[in-house]
Amino acid sequence: MKTSTRARDNNSGGADFKARERIGDLKKQGADSDSGHGNDFSQWDDSRMLVPSSLELGPGAVDKYVISKQIVKMQEPRRLTRDDMDERRIIYPESQNRALVNRFRHLRTKLLELSGGNNFTMVVSGACEGAGTSFMALNLAAAFAFDQSKTALIIDCNLRAPSLHAQLDLAAETGLTDFLEDPDYDIGRIIYPTGIPRLRLIPAGSKRETPAEFFTSFRMKQFLQAIRRRYPDRFIVLDTAPISDSPDARILTDLCDYGMLVVPHGKLTPGKIENAALAFNPDKFVGAVING
Repeated sequence: MKTSTRARDNNSGGADFKARERIGDLKKQGADSDSGHGNDFSQWDDSRMLVPSSLELGPGAVDKYVISKQIVKMQEPRRLTRDDMDERRIIYPESQNRALVNRFRHLRTKLLELSGGNNFTMVVSGACEGAGTSFMALNLAAAFAFDQSKTALIIDCNLRAPSLHAQLDLAAETGLTDFLEDPDYDIGRIIYPTGIPRLRLIPAGSKRETPAEFFTSFRMKQFLQAIRRRYPDRFIVLDTAPISDSPDARILTDLCDYGMLVVPHGKLTPGKIENAALAFNPDKFVGAVING
């Protein structure tokens, strides 16, 4: 399957992108509550539900669960305004930047076609530093959260330079590495509301000295299994360090369903782009997105 789309966006930092050819055949491969964080989120308690992800069960199997009733109960202790979203270059359904919104919707549709309409876990990694990986990962997650019957979770796995908590204006005291380091840590303590309906964030955490060791741990594998079981409707996006600079994206892609590459427009030679793409597991790689 081959698909492409490209357009110039003058209102959001020039975000052009093109979904490129899928390489390799894709293999098909969420509960406790999202508890509150400090006084600000004390009234927030997502509904409890323990079910497998739909990719694990197979197409249509998740229909037996009353998903919509659970999602309605998700509380939003804070909401980003439209001005907030525009300033942070985050898409939302009513945005005046229709071209940008529609391109992410198109990308979302292509990914859903690949997954057979099932939810999935996806690694998003840049071909180099400054590729715009966080911008792509956050807006892709936001696009999945457009659907009122779906939820999305973005995880900041760029332990070397985490940025999502700042972009969403969150004072995140704990995160992924705190959970991975402490076997008794409650997973609900690291899931934060983003201010965007049906979209949650797990920030990088306070301990980031040895990222490769965190991601190769058995607890990381357990974490991903647990987080995708929180709701059957949840799409999980992992924002990682550039695949050219660290092994993190390769390690995490092996634990997830898919991997996607972000390429900055006009900044890399075809050879470097190809090398970055080949670093992914070909069975998981869905293609490259050009951002520029």
